[in-house]
Amino acid sequence: MTAGSFGAIELPGFVWDEDVPGPAPETRKEPDNGDTPGELGLWVFILGDMTLFGLFFAVFLWENRHDRLAFAESAAHLHRSIGAVNTLVLLLSSYLVVIALHAHRQGAASKARTVLVGVLGCAMVFAALKGVEYSTAITSGHVVTSNMFWTFYFVSTGIHLLHVLIGAVLVMLWREKCRYDRSATGSLRFSEIAAVYWHMVDLLWVVIFTLLYVGCFA
Repeated sequence: MTAGSFGAIELPGFVWDEDVPGPAPETRKEPDNGDTPGELGLWVFILGDMTLFGLFFAVFLWENRHDRLAFAESAAHLHRSIGAVNTLVLLLSSYLVVIALHAHRQGAASKARTVLVGVLGCAMVFAALKGVEYSTAITSGHVVTSNMFWTFYFVSTGIHLLHVLIGAVLVMLWREKCRYDRSATGSLRFSEIAAVYWHMVDLLWVVIFTLLYVGCFA
């Protein structure tokens, strides 16, 4: 809020007199609408990462088109219920990230730290369920060299799981910055970087789940 204005309504000078003593109006740390969250380097990395995944998905669709029966039979062995739960878990985690980022921007560092615990919990649940899936698949004799479908499955979900773990590290660093550095130019910028990265991880999983767990089997 600037002197002589109230929101979008301009007020006459005698209504708003900066020389009159009194409590200063409450200000909140809100992002500039014209400012892109995060850093330019982060967006370059994300676009590059998603491009590589996009090429990987294109090759997967090409191979599926030429051997649909084998892909469908292999996909039938996947635990779609676990995949669906993991999808809901990541969607919940992204919602919590939005809440944490909003709280951080409002200066409520303690609330942001509390909510981020839930994000870390979601990451742990996701990793644990992927471990169950991997163990079940390998026990059933399905390994990365079984056929093209399982190659795509283990490579894509494995790389994505690595992204989840990296995201969890960023969230932990975010929580620490909430404790020791509450400045808008410090921890807030890092929180935006972590949030954007986490949403990318969520988006990639939605595509993986749609292609591998739903698309091939359907």
